[in-house]
Amino acid sequence: MASTSDLSRGLFIRHQGQLCRVVEYKHTMPGKGGAFYQVKMKNAITGKSSETRFRSGESIDVVRVDEKEMQYLYKEGTNLIMMDTETFEQVQIPQDMVGDAMQFIKEEMMLSVYFDDGNPIMADAPNHVILEITYSEPGIKGDTANNPLKPATLETGAVVQVPLFVQQGEMIKVDARTGEYVERAK
Repeated sequence: MASTSDLSRGLFIRHQGQLCRVVEYKHTMPGKGGAFYQVKMKNAITGKSSETRFRSGESIDVVRVDEKEMQYLYKEGTNLIMMDTETFEQVQIPQDMVGDAMQFIKEEMMLSVYFDDGNPIMADAPNHVILEITYSEPGIKGDTANNPLKPATLETGAVVQVPLFVQQGEMIKVDARTGEYVERAK
């Protein structure tokens, strides 16, 4: 058993029988009473967020979770077929493990898949992806008053807002967590 002093971002713990991942934590020492940790966690299975307060020095149940970089091969129904590029072993994971970032994922991309006792429990898309713009209206010259944006359809079908100078056929970098344009890809 570990204690609250071992808390860190990304740590997996078992809390109230549920496997959770620490998103953020804050140590607080009030004037009155004992110190405590305010911990924001995300359930690894359901994806629901929660906040919990632990007393300083309280023991927590740290869970060892294995992380593997796996290649996304194809979609089969509501499952994604992932392959370990070292052993060529294939694993099915539910599409909703990836969440909203799935709209920016294309075949052959690498994702982080987390395993608990050999079972996939969670998957993370890369923070940034490089995708091609398949459709975008041409920008209007001279319309630069307040940094205007226009919609652009990407090769995965997702639509993002891009600056007017970005054209159809260009490769752009997109933040898969927020769905926002970052920059042109080089």
